Amino acid sequence: MRATELAELAAFDAVARHRSFRRAGEERGVTASAISHAVSGLEARVGIRLLNRTTRSVSLTDAGARLLAQLSPAFGEIGSALDALNRFRETPFGKVRINAPNSVAAIVLGPVMGPLIAANPQLELEIVATDRLVDIVAEGFDAGIRLGESLREGMTAVRIGPRLRFAVVGSPAYFERHPPPKVPADLKGHVCVRNIFPSGAAYPWEFSRAGKSVAFEPTGPLSLDDHELMVEAAISGVALAYVWEGRARLHLESGRLVECLAPWCAPEEWLYLYYPARKHLSAGLRAVIEALRA
Repeated sequence: MRATELAELAAFDAVARHRSFRRAGEERGVTASAISHAVSGLEARVGIRLLNRTTRSVSLTDAGARLLAQLSPAFGEIGSALDALNRFRETPFGKVRINAPNSVAAIVLGPVMGPLIAANPQLELEIVATDRLVDIVAEGFDAGIRLGESLREGMTAVRIGPRLRFAVVGSPAYFERHPPPKVPADLKGHVCVRNIFPSGAAYPWEFSRAGKSVAFEPTGPLSLDDHELMVEAAISGVALAYVWEGRARLHLESGRLVECLAPWCAPEEWLYLYYPARKHLSAGLRAVIEALRA
């Protein structure tokens, strides 16, 4: 097989997985137009349309779906063969793409990025932090991070650290004007930031103590989807915020923020790194997993 033919097949495989010429180009390190040209060349050579294209979407024809089904195992074997060369190298090499919630990415990945790259200088780590719901297979990620191990079929979950907990925080100036709440029910008399997902849907402040669980839904004037903004809102003294304790730790230690309701804020579920069960586990991804487990 000529190099041009292999490049065309690789371009088609990337577009078929991402359903996007742009994302396929980003994965392959070329422009979307170069990917489109390669796929058009493949279709001209085989004489069959493999992709349906509109201005908004890309989908597979029946012929394209059949080709992808046969190509995927072959490219997986090629990836395994290349990765096997790692045994002849001192460290893993190649790119590992990780998706993580923006609200926890800095806490979980921040401490390991430097040591991981220092120990594996030929490893390329790409991290996309977003709180929107992501299909890691469709968007070309090697793995994702989420709370809890309840995953859809076909995924493998590996428990990683640290175990996170929420904290209710406010500024000293705020507590000069309002008495600190003693139990979750007291929050009804306070100004509280509404926590929302990127979709705009709100999620409650959840508490538990001695087997009793309480969910409180704020109705305050601020609705935020970013924990850094929530922390800043609390520092400004305008409201209480319900954030990951790790995002507020430095401000709690400096005295710019004060925690309340601590006995009600129990540790959350463990975090898990997950990846497709049938995916070849590259040496790079194994290095990431070991770093996060440690």
